[in-house]
Amino acid sequence: MKTIFNPMRAAEVLKRIDKLSPNSQPQWGKMNVAQMLAHCSSFQDIAMGTSFPPRSWLGIIVGRFAKQIMYNDKTLPRNMSTIPTILIADNREFDIEKEKLKQKIITFQNNGPEKCTAHPHPFFGKLTSEQWGIGIYKHLDHHLKQFDV
Repeated sequence: MKTIFNPMRAAEVLKRIDKLSPNSQPQWGKMNVAQMLAHCSSFQDIAMGTSFPPRSWLGIIVGRFAKQIMYNDKTLPRNMSTIPTILIADNREFDIEKEKLKQKIITFQNNGPEKCTAHPHPFFGKLTSEQWGIGIYKHLDHHLKQFDV
């Protein structure tokens, strides 16, 4: 399974982010490219343990049964619902959001699994460091594909 903790995978993601431009258009969804970068950055904050969105009632009920979606070989479905606190609707500056996300990916990858949060995912609940690493890669891959990179 692909994980952001693998240096080759992290480098691949960073190169793909560098292919984005302020004019990149989504293949699906409502976010523009700067909003997508901010969204991915906010998801990194959760995995890094610097943001703690509350568990949703739906997540508490079905999250543990659905969490294999984050760490299997299938791609994430288009237009999947997201954690409300990381849904970005306001305007963002592309270059700032791009650099922020790249630095968070580098920090997360360099810190390794041992520095990954122990706080539960807001929907899926408790994840191992390995599951977080796979989930982060899969989430980034999903959104980079959304913008055709």
